Parts: sequence; C-alpha cells; structure tokens
Amino acid sequence: MAILASKDRSVRPVPKPAAEATWQAEIREAVRDGAELCRRLGLPPELASQAAAAQFPVFVPPSYLTRIKPGDATDPLLRQVMPLAEEEVVVASFTTDPVGDQAATLHPGVLQKYEGRALSVATGSCAVHCRYCFRRHFPYEEAPHSEAAWDSALRAIAEDPSITEVILSGGDPLMLVDSRVAMLVGKIADLPHIARLRIHTRLPIMIPRRVTDALLETLAGTKLTSVMVIHTNHARELASDVAVALERLGSAGIMLLNQAVLLRGVNDSIVAQRELSERLVAVGVLPYYLHQLDRVAGAAHFEVPIPEGKQIINDLRQQLPGYMVPRYVQEIAGEANKTVLA
Repeated sequence: MAILASKDRSVRPVPKPAAEATWQAEIREAVRDGAELCRRLGLPPELASQAAAAQFPVFVPPSYLTRIKPGDATDPLLRQVMPLAEEEVVVASFTTDPVGDQAATLHPGVLQKYEGRALSVATGSCAVHCRYCFRRHFPYEEAPHSEAAWDSALRAIAEDPSITEVILSGGDPLMLVDSRVAMLVGKIADLPHIARLRIHTRLPIMIPRRVTDALLETLAGTKLTSVMVIHTNHARELASDVAVALERLGSAGIMLLNQAVLLRGVNDSIVAQRELSERLVAVGVLPYYLHQLDRVAGAAHFEVPIPEGKQIINDLRQQLPGYMVPRYVQEIAGEANKTVLA
C-alpha cells in the first residue's frame, strides 16, 4: 500500500489490465438514456425521469454499471446516476452556482478561491454524470478547449508567484487523452513557482483502464509533487479492478486521497462510512474529506442535515483510528477556506 508519495518516482511493476488503451471505448459505450439504464438493470422504465435527464443528461460507463445491483431501485450506486423526479423539485436555497465558482473566476477556465492554489477547469467532460454534481450548471463553454486557450489560462497563474499548487479539475481532467495530459502537466511544470499538481478525478473509479502506462509516466516523471484526489462515495465502488488501478498509481509515487460527499440514501450511515474508510485504506487511499452536499439546484433530495453528519463522524472516531476518519467539511462561497464541521 502506498498512501504517501515515494522518493523513488519510477513506475514499479504492478499488474496492469489488458488492453488498457480501450478506456475510450467505455466512454463510447456508456449508457446515455434513463430508460435504457432501467432496462439493463431490470427496473421499471418510469423510475427514470425524462424531464430530469433533459436538464442533466444520463451518462454511466459499462464498468460502473456492472457494480450496480440489478432490480434494486434503492442501490446506493444506482442512486448516484439515476435521474429521478425529485430533481425537478425547486428549492429556493439550491442554486446553479452553490460554491461561488463564477465570483472566483480569475481567468476563463481558472478559479482561485484559496491562497496559494489555483484551479484549472481542464475540460467539461466527465466519465459519469453524478446527479449531485455541484457543477452540473457550470458554463463549460468558457473553459479552455485548445492549447492556445490553456496557454492563456496558465499565463494568469504565471503572473502570481504566490500560487504554488495547480489543481486540475473539470469535468474530469483525465477525460483528456494522454498526450494532452502530458502537454498540460509539462506546461504547469514549466512555471517556476509551482511545486504541486493536484488532480481531482472519478475516472480511475469509473473506468480503471484509464490508468495507462503513459499517464503513470507523465505523473511520475514530472518534477512536481503529484497528488490525486479520487471521488468515491461508497465502498462497493472500489471493485478489484479499481484496486489494481489505484495500486499502480500509488506505486508510481502519487499521493492518493479521497473526498466523498455525504448523500442521503447512499452513504448516510455509520456502517456505510466505516466500510468506505476501511476499503479506502485497504486499497492505499487516505480518507481526506467528507463534504456536506453543495446546494446545487436539482440535488436537494440528497441533502443530509449537518447534525446527522456530525453524529456519523463522532461515531466513526469511536470505531476507527484517527487517520481513517475524514474531515467533515462544507464549502461556503466567499470563505477563505473550507469550514470544518466535525
């Protein structure tokens, strides 16, 4: 298990999946229709809301689909990707920009909310459409879509020597092909004041074959300290092929952290949170954050009251070592840092 980055940044021989270049085939084969999702899982087609899917399209890759229990409309993995009628309920306090992304825009495609860090929206594409996504309304058309646009965005970062860490986000930055990832990482590494590269991604979870030799060589070969924050909400997402992908990343000296979102009907119990933390550590990932749901329009049915979240964390502390307990946090627009709730 490798939680912290190793000084040896070579890629050690960890077993890899066959035909790793076919990760893009899984993107092409993803389920894009709610009724089809129901059909494949043996569920009544009326479970999927066409109106909700029209607002935020369905996108579920095959490898994730295989982990969902057929015939179970309450499956916690299904709940994250199924468009439900609850999404159509308008709740005044749930908005299209719940964490203040627009106010934090430093340059098209570059956000800066916290001191010393800048976030680059590398792409608007994702390997899965999570129904609680806080950027489901984000204007991705403004994000960089070419090398010239990325150069322009990076110039905004280059002008501020106080920035020491660049966060690649999206969408999902690993939706970029390996050559584009290498190009972007190389340009970031050329900025003399940048020491760390952080990548926020669901792709190693959704499509484990995305962890290719080329990706590992890029992240292990850069002078930057590479940190990857995977987004996993339930222990069953961490299947055996996901574990292999994460082991390859850890063996390449990449620090692996997880941030989850507290979601009603998905992981809002001490049992679910304990199983998630135990499974994460077993596959070499440190539990980092448990986020209170960002109040994005269409996701109110996922919200768990903060007192319930605090109780879960308090119970978790009694049952697990401290390093296995994530910090329970909330992002509040305009604040200088995330608010620690427990």
